[in-house]
Amino acid sequence: MSAAETRAAARHSLLEDVQAMLAGCLIVALAISFLRESQLLAGGTTGLAFLIHYLGGWPLGAVLFVVNLPFYVFAWRAMGRVFTLKTFAAVALLSLFTELVPRLLVFGRLDPVFAAIMAGLLTGIGILILIRHGASLGGIGVMALHLQKTRGWRAGTVQMAFDVVILGLGLLAVPLDKLLLSVLCAMVLNLVIAVNHRPGRYFGY
Repeated sequence: MSAAETRAAARHSLLEDVQAMLAGCLIVALAISFLRESQLLAGGTTGLAFLIHYLGGWPLGAVLFVVNLPFYVFAWRAMGRVFTLKTFAAVALLSLFTELVPRLLVFGRLDPVFAAIMAGLLTGIGILILIRHGASLGGIGVMALHLQKTRGWRAGTVQMAFDVVILGLGLLAVPLDKLLLSVLCAMVLNLVIAVNHRPGRYFGY
């Protein structure tokens, strides 16, 4: 079987894509609940949404949806129509689940270190599910891919710079110990992605 035939055989069905969207977004929404309960932050546009939520008191799900809107332009240019539409659907689902999960889940006690580690692990798992089904959670990542494609800037460097700025601004909203735990969460997340998302190991899309 040729490489093209192998990829065609491995293509996900619509039903598989839908279940992946639901599962991936729900897992990330659970991670967000860990972060919100412990008053921690995240990187990327999710971190920006957290900052606005903490400082302004606006609903986190709605803020998350709105702050991602400008980045769909970059997604369309860098990754194409299908990827952008799937990403829009994923962010919309995540925004909905972000408001729904806290109504279904009550924490009696949550250690903040455990919350940071679990949030990083869960977010990484959710993102991996979405990546393998041709979607993402939008945000700075797609802009970084666009800048890499058009200007030669390394996507990882752009993403890291943005995360540093967001986490630096985090001192406006959370104390230093919470900020350090937020950095721990980001490190765990990036470790999960780095270890499990390698070209050539997975051919479904």
